[in-house]
Amino acid sequence: MVVEMKTVFVVAAHPDDEILGVGGTVAKHVAKGDKVYAMILGEGQTSRGDHREDISQEVVEELHKNTLESAKAVGYEQVFFADFPDNRFDQVDLLDIVKVVEKKVKELQPDIVYTHYSGDLNVDHQYTARAVLTATRPIGDYSVKEIYAFETLSSSEWNFDYSAQPAFCPNTFVDITEFYQKKEVAMKCYVSELCEFPHPRSLEGMDVLSKTRGMTVGKERAEAFMLVRKVD
Repeated sequence: MVVEMKTVFVVAAHPDDEILGVGGTVAKHVAKGDKVYAMILGEGQTSRGDHREDISQEVVEELHKNTLESAKAVGYEQVFFADFPDNRFDQVDLLDIVKVVEKKVKELQPDIVYTHYSGDLNVDHQYTARAVLTATRPIGDYSVKEIYAFETLSSSEWNFDYSAQPAFCPNTFVDITEFYQKKEVAMKCYVSELCEFPHPRSLEGMDVLSKTRGMTVGKERAEAFMLVRKVD
């Protein structure tokens, strides 16, 4: 039986989201022979000063180095950076973000796309999800057959406003028991992004979530997703 190799595209708002949300699943795709690419839309870090320019370009470049080191740990084929302003996507025309994503979708012709849940607290995650759905709309001979939304620690679980959108409610689970160690190694590359437990964006927080999602479906560890669209 011939196994068809797939092209997978992960579109994330910030450096580390591509690991927190889907790192174990990426490693599993790579182990199966799939080619996995990531696009990081935001530059990261620059929202941590009073003004964007308060954070030096050297800090951003160091964060990008962390991303590339992290990518090797789980097996990303290549990572693309768009450098939109961190936590300020709502100050950018959505169309500009769509065009960047759309261009890469046309270039890569991915079979599967992973991106943020549109109900996350973080505004950049919301805009990323909207941009991906627009860029992957089913027009003509489109390549994308599956789109999944992932959860992101310190954003998905912190949106307590359910008036507009429900909480992240997964319906697809990927057993990452054999690949969790790769995810952990990858996350350790992000020295500036990791926090101390009980902050959810910590190694302990990531550990707890993977076990929680795993036991939900009778596995040791899992990553959880919401299926957005699938075409057989």
